[in-house]
Amino acid sequence: MAEGIFGHLVTQAGLTDHFTIDSAGTGGWHEGDQPDQRSIATAKSHGIDISGQHARRIQPKDFMDFDLILAMDRDNVAALEKIAPPGTDIRLFGDAALGTGEDIPDPYYGGPGGFELVYTRLLTGCSSLLETLGVERASCSGNTSSVR
Repeated sequence: MAEGIFGHLVTQAGLTDHFTIDSAGTGGWHEGDQPDQRSIATAKSHGIDISGQHARRIQPKDFMDFDLILAMDRDNVAALEKIAPPGTDIRLFGDAALGTGEDIPDPYYGGPGGFELVYTRLLTGCSSLLETLGVERASCSGNTSSVR
């Protein structure tokens, strides 16, 4: 959902030329699959279509291609740090986007309310992140950032 939300906000702000946005997992369990139908429904209820997204596993080239990699929880930060080259900018979404240090929970095993809660946290964080990165990008040379 974070990829879809951030992409939607970037498009609304007219900044699509300033960002490359993608998402990937640390495991390959759902590679090639669409997002969970509950994620699709939640995003759609807010005017965002994520049905065209497909899961993929993070690749070594991603660490070179993206300036910023955000993980939703500490376990994923640790997994990414084990495989990333030194100096890769990997941050917890809850730190970089929310300033709270919180993990974003995986709503997979819960009901629709969990997906709505995650959507709300992601929207808040993505809005804040765009405000910060949008200002940075306006004063930079045009390098791209990624939200993961």
